[in-house]
Amino acid sequence: MVTKDQRRRQLAREKFERQQQRRVQMRRKSRTRNSVIAAVLAVVVIGGGTAWAAGAFDSSDSKKKDDAANAATPSASASASTSPTAKAPDPCNKAAAGKPSTAQWKTEPKMAIDKSAKYTFTLQTTCGSIPIALDAAKAPDTVNSFKFLADKGFFDHSKCHRLVTNGIYVLQCGDPTGQGNGGPGYTIPDENLTSLGKADAQGTVTYPAGTVAMANTGQPHTGGSQFFLVYKDSPLAPSYTPFGTIDAAGLKVLTKIAGAGESTGQGDGAPNATVVIDKATVSKS
Repeated sequence: MVTKDQRRRQLAREKFERQQQRRVQMRRKSRTRNSVIAAVLAVVVIGGGTAWAAGAFDSSDSKKKDDAANAATPSASASASTSPTAKAPDPCNKAAAGKPSTAQWKTEPKMAIDKSAKYTFTLQTTCGSIPIALDAAKAPDTVNSFKFLADKGFFDHSKCHRLVTNGIYVLQCGDPTGQGNGGPGYTIPDENLTSLGKADAQGTVTYPAGTVAMANTGQPHTGGSQFFLVYKDSPLAPSYTPFGTIDAAGLKVLTKIAGAGESTGQGDGAPNATVVIDKATVSKS
């Protein structure tokens, strides 16, 4: 029997996935509009390989059913978790001077890493340093891409644009536009999808706290530059490439960011903390 807490988590996860699917649809409309503008004005519209954490595809009918279920049987815990709260003080510092990258590439970079070596992806953020141990052996294309982008300064001065605090617990970064629809212009293949075990009856696996994984559009092999950092065990579909692990010090930084809440009061929005990646590097140890 499904408990109230399990149902709450399921509804929160489905809401998260529906929002992502709507963002995919908005991006497609935007892409069509930009193509028309480009044809008329004869200008180049810079495209990006959009990537964000998405999941199951919900039809409008299923969305209505879920919304009706939420309206008909709101639990005390669900009501409390979605009630707007006062904005917490910003725990982060002022961002370093600089502008986010607008660079784009047509194709995935050629393999240039040592798959047997250890690499560290270090995010120097306004909220503190977050070192990430990369798994080059199991996710070589992903690690190679991140090293390429970091070496080009692609992540520098970009905001972490999304914080989810209800049902799943992630901070999403890697989009220089800060809107959730940007990327490097190319996509990379999914990797390492079986490392977290077999999916349960709900079609999810647990992404443990400290996991760093690729975001995507909900379709295979649509990862670009966006990624999410898990600060608390989170149930998600096994569709997002796990490619790194955050240490205890980095998790403290994430916990501080999450503690400041997000902008909507609904559990999914821009972080209240001013999370900017001043500098991102990938180093070989």
